[in-house]
Amino acid sequence: MVAAEHTHELVQVAAAAADSKGGTDLVAFDVSGPLPLIDAFLLVTGNSERNVAAIADEVEDKMLEAGQKRLRREGRDESRWVLLDFGDLVVHVFHEEERVFYGLERLWKDCPVIPVTIAEPTPSE
Repeated sequence: MVAAEHTHELVQVAAAAADSKGGTDLVAFDVSGPLPLIDAFLLVTGNSERNVAAIADEVEDKMLEAGQKRLRREGRDESRWVLLDFGDLVVHVFHEEERVFYGLERLWKDCPVIPVTIAEPTPSE
């Protein structure tokens, strides 16, 4: 199985939202093979609890604007690892230490990577 084109579009929406709030190390995996109910994971790192919360909130807002309602959210109170479930896409927003500790990249390393494209801001004159 391969993630649907719509899921690839949602990955880009979520990635742009995360990037706009300072999210770093954005990596998306097509997990549709081993996980038949989910198409993709997006992993994002924030540099503090406040930053993790801001990234998660912005991702939720932009996904809702794109017509994708959040089904579930976990970890917002502590803001060390916030999981946002949008059905076909699950976004993991980690504090730096949790990202290293849990190492989801190692767990999903055999899954195809979905390219994340962040538009570069145009220089102002």
